[in-house]
Formats: sequence, structure tokens, C-alpha cells
Amino acid sequence: MNDMSRGGKGRKIHPGSGRRKAPIFPKGRLLAQEDAEAVRDLLGDRPRQRDMLIEYLHLIQDSQGCLPAGHLQALGDELKMPMAEVYEVASFYAHFDIVRDGEDRPAPVTVRVCESLSCMLAGAEELIAALEAKALPDVRVVRAPCMGRCDTAPVCEAGHRHLDHVTADAVAAAVAAGDLHAEVPDYRDFDAYRADGGYAVLESCTKGERTVEQVIETLSDGGLRGLGGAGFPTGRKWQFVRAEAKPRLMAINGDEGEPGTFKDRYYLERNPHKFLEGMLIGAWAVEAEAVYIYLRDEYPACREILLKEIARVEAAGLSDHTKIHLRRGAGAYICGEESAMIESIEGKRGLPRHRPPYVAQVGIFDRPTLVNNVETLYWVPEILEKGADWFASQGKSGAKGFRSYSVSGRVKEPGVKLAPAGTTARELVEAFCGGMVDGHTFKGYLPGGASGGILPESMADLPLEFGALEEHGCFVGSHAVVILSDKDDMKAVALNLMKFFEDESCGQCTPCRNGTEKAVHLMSNGSWDPDMLEDLAEVMREASICGLGQAAPNPLASVLKFFPEDVR
Repeated sequence: MNDMSRGGKGRKIHPGSGRRKAPIFPKGRLLAQEDAEAVRDLLGDRPRQRDMLIEYLHLIQDSQGCLPAGHLQALGDELKMPMAEVYEVASFYAHFDIVRDGEDRPAPVTVRVCESLSCMLAGAEELIAALEAKALPDVRVVRAPCMGRCDTAPVCEAGHRHLDHVTADAVAAAVAAGDLHAEVPDYRDFDAYRADGGYAVLESCTKGERTVEQVIETLSDGGLRGLGGAGFPTGRKWQFVRAEAKPRLMAINGDEGEPGTFKDRYYLERNPHKFLEGMLIGAWAVEAEAVYIYLRDEYPACREILLKEIARVEAAGLSDHTKIHLRRGAGAYICGEESAMIESIEGKRGLPRHRPPYVAQVGIFDRPTLVNNVETLYWVPEILEKGADWFASQGKSGAKGFRSYSVSGRVKEPGVKLAPAGTTARELVEAFCGGMVDGHTFKGYLPGGASGGILPESMADLPLEFGALEEHGCFVGSHAVVILSDKDDMKAVALNLMKFFEDESCGQCTPCRNGTEKAVHLMSNGSWDPDMLEDLAEVMREASICGLGQAAPNPLASVLKFFPEDVR
């Protein structure tokens, strides 16, 4: 034996030197055969792609009720990924429960109780207390952010079944019955949509009866804007993406996690094909090779509907010009931000990207990507069918088109209210929602969900439209309107919203991560220090990377500005 074979690099290893030969197995945690086989069986013949990581984490979570450490290691082995990468993604999302070796698994049934604003107003705290007092066997009760059902508050999710206007007794009955699967409502399916002329507009596009230029011009003249919150002109966005080099992709933002917002769920659960037709027209217009629908995990019924109906669209040959992928979120509000959503689609943590470049230039897999909201695309087929003038003429106060206002809070008839763009909060309360709840007097309102600020009743005649409220430090965003009354403590309202932002901050940047935490601490005191809070708000607005940190101080600033009597 030569010196190299006995010790390497020509030096002998002498007996008693203390050095040992390298172990014959990898250092660190050993992959158990049973874990490897279990994960392999779960994945079946699914592709071992890095971007499918979150989908496969859901497979494990659904089958095991948690993410056992051994299964995480086996998944990393299957995807040829380091365990650290698998763990960092799994630990980022709220709906994944990692269980390390030696730890107890969570209870078989998880009941998530929404504690966001509309549910707080409807008694979420009392519901949580009652459930904890019941101490249901094999059930854990956890607090959860908005579930997109604000019109039926208070709400909880038992397993994958949502319970509306819920009581502790109703939760106990549902758990005892064991029916914890998503309840799919009646909806307009493929056959019904086709029988009414559905997909005719799409076919007129794919058959060359309409040009891309004509389609974009009609949408632009009609005034269609992004209805996920930003309000960017849809036709112009399509033009920007078309100007980029191929190959191009498309992403659908179905992660409406803004407290107070539920319009996308409303349309997906009632008329999904109108959205799907608009989506396929968009994919045709920008020549997207694939479309990725990113749907929040809180919408299991929508997911079942889309899985079934997308398959029927594909079988009918209506999507031959693109490939449709349905991706499932995992409980992260930040993924409603378009670049964070794209990171999640790629199987990563939902951390917002620095811009530029913008996602229209560098999006999914670094390809130019068109990102549209569910409701935006929902209107596309009807605008193209009826014409730009029809849609543009629906607005008022200089606005164009319809708006789907998600209205909740202290009104008799909450829900999605289809109204002309530019409708006011007072009109929504009086003409669309049956007035205030008995015994309550209109005091204030959120014009744009948690991040849109809070305005007093004296400003309830302002049009709820893009650009109309910014001078007051507020905005309409996704048109989520929460009505408040004289029975509501504005300090408590602002604190509830700030706690939401603290919990949902991705933690990437210090102004948002530490700023929301500090704000919650300061706002939890008996008395507020307006100067300190306003200084903190300015830092968060100016220095945060994305819209979450920039908008988080809006409710706080609004209370200081418009409700000073509540701060004293």
C-alpha cells in the first residue's frame, strides 16, 4: 500500500495518532427508509421539480396532519434539495406544521378562528374564549388572519370546512360529525356557461376574428383597471408584457388576503368560467406559454371547483394555446404582493423582490410575466362582447366601469355589492346594505381594507375610486369597505389592524419587521404618544421594501388625524 492510500497527500497515518478514516455514511441526520418510501408513494409519478416544493409540502401536511422532520428530509432527497432549503420554505408559511424528532404531533383537528377586524367586531374574541373553555378533545384552536368571509362573521375553519356566523356549539357539532371537508356551493359549471354562449369571445380571438390590438384597445377605452388593489390600466399592462421578448408567462393573483376583501372568492364560487375565459384571452393576447393561478389556501372550495372545471376546459380544447397550472398558497398575506407571489410559485419563501426589474420584464423563472387579478379578468369577456362604451358608461363621478365592493362590519346586509365605480360609502350603506345595524350609528369606515386607512362618517360622500382618497392619506385598493359605528373604539380597531401587519410581515426588511412590532407595543399602552407614533409611521412608509410596510401605518395615522377624541 502506498502512502497516498494510507493517509492521503503522502503522509502516513501512524497508530495512535487519533485520526480515523472517514465514515461510510453522510454526516448529520440519516434518512429513514420508511420516510423515503412514504414520500415516494405520496409523490407517485409527479415531476421532481424544485418549483413544486410547496405543492408537495401540502401533500405531506394533508396526509400526515403535519410535516414530520423525516418526511421533510425525504422530500429534499426526492427533489435533490438541501434540507435547509426545504425547512426554510416550510417554516415560512403559517399553514405548515413542522414536527421535529421527539415532538408531539398537533391535535388531529385544527380549528382556525378568524380574528381580523370584521370578525373581531362580530365577537371573535368571545368565540375563541368559548372554544377554549369547551376544551374539545383532539382539537386545537388557533387564531388566524382574514379568511375572506367577512360578510358572514364570525368565521372559523374546522379542518377544511368553513363555518359562518359560527358559535362554539356549532364548531363542536361539526367536529363531532367529522364532516371537515370543504363545502362546494352550487355554481355555473362548464355546460351551463357554454349553453349561454360562454367562450365565444375567446374563440373569436383564437380564430383570428379579433386582433390583439383590437382587444387591447377595447379594454383601454373601456377603462378596465387592475382590481386587485393597484388600479393599473389593464390594456397598458398587456402592451408592456407583449413588448418583452418571448417566451412569456402569465400569473393570476388569487391570494386576496386583505382583511375585508372577499370579492374574488364570491366570483370563483359562482361563475368561475367567466374568469377562466378572461384568463385565456389574456394568455392569448400576450402569447403566454403557461398560466399559473395562485389561489390562497383559505379557499379550498374554489380550488375544488377550479380543478374540476379547468380539466373540462382542457378537454374541450379551449386552452390549447397555453398550459394551465393551479398553485396553492399556504397562509401568507405577503404573497398577495406580485413579486412575493412569483417567489412562492417558484417554490420559495414569499419574499418581495427589489424593483426594478419589474415582473413584466423578469417574472416567473425570470421570464416576462403578465400578472392580473381574478376580478380584472372576470370582466374581460363581457367588455369585449358588449363594447368599451358599455363598460365605461357604468361609472360615476368621472370613474369608469363597475366595482365589486366587499362590504362588511356594522351594516344589516353585508356582502359583495356590484355598483358603479365612484359609489360612496354612504350610498353603499343606505342603498346597497339596508342601512346600519339597529342601535348603531355610522362613525367611520375603511375604504380599502386593512391598508387603506380609516375615514370618518363626515367624509362618507367621497367617491370610492382610484386616486380619489390619496390626498387624505387613504386609498380604495381592492374596494374592501368595512363600516364602523359609535360602538367601536378606534384605537382598538387600529391595534387589530397593526397586529395583523405585525403577524404577516415577511421579516425581510427592518422598517416593516421591527416597525410593526414596535407600533403594536406602543399602541397597546393605555395612552398613545402621537409624536412617537407619527415618527415611526414615517420611517415605515419611507424605508420599507414593499407595500405591506409602507401601508401598515395608514390606519394608525388615520386615527390620529380623524379621530383625535378616541386617542385621548
